[in-house]
Amino acid sequence: MAGIGRASGGLETAPASQQGMRRQNLAVVIGTVAAHGPLSRADVAGHTGLTRPAVSSMVDELIDRGAVTETEAPPSGRVGRPGRALALNDRGPAGLGLEIGVTHLAACVVDLRGEPRVWRRVERANAGRPAGQVLAEAAALGAEAESGAAALGLRVEGRVLAVPGVVPNEPRGLVERAPNLGWHAVRLADHWPDPDTVPDPENEANLGALAEQWHRGNPAETFVHVSAEAGIGAALVMGGQLFRGARGFAGELGHLPVHPEGLPCACGARGCLEQYAGEAAVLRQAGLGHVGGDPVALLAERAAAGDASTLRALDRAGRALGLGLTSAVNLIDPDSLVLGGAYAELADWLLPSVRAELAVRVTVRPWPPEAVRPSALGRRGPVLGAAWRTVRQIIADPARLPGR
Repeated sequence: MAGIGRASGGLETAPASQQGMRRQNLAVVIGTVAAHGPLSRADVAGHTGLTRPAVSSMVDELIDRGAVTETEAPPSGRVGRPGRALALNDRGPAGLGLEIGVTHLAACVVDLRGEPRVWRRVERANAGRPAGQVLAEAAALGAEAESGAAALGLRVEGRVLAVPGVVPNEPRGLVERAPNLGWHAVRLADHWPDPDTVPDPENEANLGALAEQWHRGNPAETFVHVSAEAGIGAALVMGGQLFRGARGFAGELGHLPVHPEGLPCACGARGCLEQYAGEAAVLRQAGLGHVGGDPVALLAERAAAGDASTLRALDRAGRALGLGLTSAVNLIDPDSLVLGGAYAELADWLLPSVRAELAVRVTVRPWPPEAVRPSALGRRGPVLGAAWRTVRQIIADPARLPGR
């Protein structure tokens, strides 16, 4: 999977201990294999500038920790013993991503290459249900996914949970507010049935944005990722780094006022973008109201069939979204705007009006239409981002893995 290479770190400002230097070099070696593998040990030495004996020692340690495998290289046609090739282990350390949506639960296990190996998704009406009940069901789905991963030779080393709500920087493990679920000040450890498998919560829009960055493999891009389910969330990646805000509350694009005296919002304000471009607003404008099954798939099906009311509803939502994103463009000056989640699956009908609105309103800088694009990950982005985060952390610091 593109983008699951070693995360770059900052420059050292103080002498490192011998142990600390080895830890850094382990990360350099596995990062090189992740970015360029399969490679021989000599190739790794050439890429990194480390000596062959040092590389060989660190490769042996990475093999012992289960992070790297060494197999016979494909025939080269040259005379002599066949070479050996290093690659990330596809049976060993893995990351588990979990997601709680308003209408579903999901789980995904990825191996060290970033490849999804286990998928689970169940439809659940989670809004208004007790947090403990929802979290217990998410834990059961995660345990099922871990069992499936174990059967493939994978062991989960980290767990991250995507939630449609505000997750503060401190204290970790707290979901401060998830209005579309009806949650307030929910501490995961108080409800998770197994204290040894409590996941680290993160805002689903943030994880969708990070998944987009890792998937595309462009570490320097500055972009805004906006997605929708029941609400609208956004995340800002600046020069490859997620911007969380002073307290972790950044990205509440759905509550940006686009019509100050407009419709009342559940947040207590009026005229929020969510009331014009959120899922419920689009369904209402399309004359669908409450529908069973998958409302996004239904909207896409009706739009593809040329249903006039659905097309009008999506055009109106696109214009409201373009109005809200105008503020982001003028304030942040991003390289691009990415439509993720449900917006990615409805992009064929949203993009024309989003781009038209931006063309009229962004006048202080060049803004090409193609700078607004759909995510290739669609609604899978948050749960993939949750799983990939553990993989990224392992490749950045493989010494965290236990030895055999």
